[in-house]
Amino acid sequence: MDLPGLLRYRCQSRYAGGPEGRSMRRCEFFRVLGGSVARFRPRRFLVVAIAVFALLPIEVSDAGWLPDLFRSSPKHAKSLKRAKATRAAKLARHRAPPRHRAMRLAALGPVTLPLSALKPAAAKCDPATFRIVLDVGHTAQSEGAISARNVAEFTFNLRLAKLIEQRLKAEGFAETRLLLTEGKARPSLFKRVAAANNLHADLLMSIHHDSVPNKMLEDWEFEDKKSHFSDRFSGYSVFVSRDNPDFKTSLRFAELVAGEMKAQGLHYAEQYSQAIMGRYQHPLLNKDTGVYSNDELIVLRKTAMPAILLEAGSIINRDEEREMDSPERQNLISSSVASAVKEFCEPRWALLGPP
Repeated sequence: MDLPGLLRYRCQSRYAGGPEGRSMRRCEFFRVLGGSVARFRPRRFLVVAIAVFALLPIEVSDAGWLPDLFRSSPKHAKSLKRAKATRAAKLARHRAPPRHRAMRLAALGPVTLPLSALKPAAAKCDPATFRIVLDVGHTAQSEGAISARNVAEFTFNLRLAKLIEQRLKAEGFAETRLLLTEGKARPSLFKRVAAANNLHADLLMSIHHDSVPNKMLEDWEFEDKKSHFSDRFSGYSVFVSRDNPDFKTSLRFAELVAGEMKAQGLHYAEQYSQAIMGRYQHPLLNKDTGVYSNDELIVLRKTAMPAILLEAGSIINRDEEREMDSPERQNLISSSVASAVKEFCEPRWALLGPP
């Protein structure tokens, strides 16, 4: 079949079923044009043919007849392969995960964040029904650490937990529960886990006050009584367990609490990331706010809800013990926790997010 005939045949195949008058005019146009092109020398024929196909609807080239005219051209075959490769690459880029966008924050400096970080960190909750359990660390029978001035950690924990409970209820979190446990240390841990699970809590926060390993303690006397102290370290710290059934949410809540503490001008205890702590050394998950990982804490890994443990400050440090004993510091910590819970329950368009 000569070129005019081929053009007309392909044109009729393409426009079969369309408006008859318009289809015939198009096909006749291509037949005449093909006759003119056939008189050209090969190179001129190629140029004109390309111009013809440029005028055709794009669907025509997809119908499979463009390769028929250029089947004898190896250069064109290569160009078709390149076009297919380019198209495949574009599709791959389109399907690829969204790239991180570099953003500059006034307070944090240059950071790279995924687009998902611009979404709210969590679904909004109802404060009236949202239940957070405040676990008072240790018990009256097993009081925890002893401060530099011979006051039991349990006393500090209970006082601060009650203040946080009052603050949260004043903020509308009426379902806040204070969890007090009795008994010796280890058995009491499983009791508090069972109690928190039975309360169907949305969050658990265990309240503690910090000390140091015995090898770091120094002797002194307070009010004519022997005691121990260590002024080497101070500050708060927040712990999460990667074995918690909802570690991602636990970490997000820990970040909020630690962030609020820092925003109030407090600093975190850096010693847990140091080798000097021995078996008490733990991975630092956020070196900016002081969130650590401790997978062995029963109250964090055995609870059915997201859970964190707050070491509110060091009571073995003589200066910080005085501060922890002051209403000003206690109010500052309780307000920080309340702000973190409110942010958790009704997140703003935050730029941080779960790991």
